[in-house]
Amino acid sequence: MRATKLALITVCFWSSQAWGADSFTVQSGPILDQKAVFATVESVRVVPARVRTGGTIVRLNIREGDAVEKGQVVAAIADQKLDLQITALDAQIAGLKSQLAKAEADLSRNESLLQAGVISKARIDELRTTQSVAANMLKARVSERSVLDQQLAEGKVAAPTNGRVLKVPVTVGSVVMAGESVAIIASQETIVRLSIPERHARFLKAGDPVRLDGEDLFNKAMGGGTITLVYPQIEEGRVVADAQVTGLSDHFVGQRVRVWISSSERQGFVVPESALSVRFGLDYARLRRADGQSFEVPVQRGQKATRPDLPDGIEILSGLQAGDVLVQP
Repeated sequence: MRATKLALITVCFWSSQAWGADSFTVQSGPILDQKAVFATVESVRVVPARVRTGGTIVRLNIREGDAVEKGQVVAAIADQKLDLQITALDAQIAGLKSQLAKAEADLSRNESLLQAGVISKARIDELRTTQSVAANMLKARVSERSVLDQQLAEGKVAAPTNGRVLKVPVTVGSVVMAGESVAIIASQETIVRLSIPERHARFLKAGDPVRLDGEDLFNKAMGGGTITLVYPQIEEGRVVADAQVTGLSDHFVGQRVRVWISSSERQGFVVPESALSVRFGLDYARLRRADGQSFEVPVQRGQKATRPDLPDGIEILSGLQAGDVLVQP
């Protein structure tokens, strides 16, 4: 009587003989059981576009869902007080320029009188001090004017990174203070962030493969990915891990998806799905005997168990044993 091998929902990570010219040899090997957990599509970095100077928003160039590039102006901030301060400083600068011109003219005239012996050297020193004070005061006001010009330039809020706008919490006319954010931007690189019960943490490590349900991602061709980081801190009885998935869309950040992860190891069988045929709702596999004759036996299939050398692999729960030679149906 044929021995029966029972198994759970699995994915196989061991190598065995693939299809030859017309046959496949069934072999038993270690299989990692899989557990379905929920994960979310997350951006690697979510950064705010912050205001550097307070004022009123006079222009917004973005809305939720827009793609932005680093350095792109997303909003403009205006502060009416800056215009008034600049006008006052311009008037002071003009007056100081006149004072400096007068001080330089007085110093020049009195230096010629000093050579003629009409005035004392103390008077010249006094005039030189007046000229130096006027020059320094003018330099200080010009610097203050440059500070205001920089504040005006900082009224343009730039995107800190390439990515997609997730949220715009302000509108035109909103009053903002320095340090507030006008937009939340997710970087273009997206990952799948898993939250796993701590009892499965010992089976989890960076480099482990994971399998995603393509239907959850609106992409049935989506297969799987690789765990890149397991966070060392357990919070509320759960371990957080990040998985890299090729071709993952960043259109819906925060979308929940179902992910299959490895949870334990056991022995089992995986065969090509092309080796099975279905009749009247039952699965059959065709075996070849030592004399070359072939016959069919009913089998019970499990879930898909793909691997690099067997992309259409499927686990067999019962009906086969090690050493059986499958032929194409």
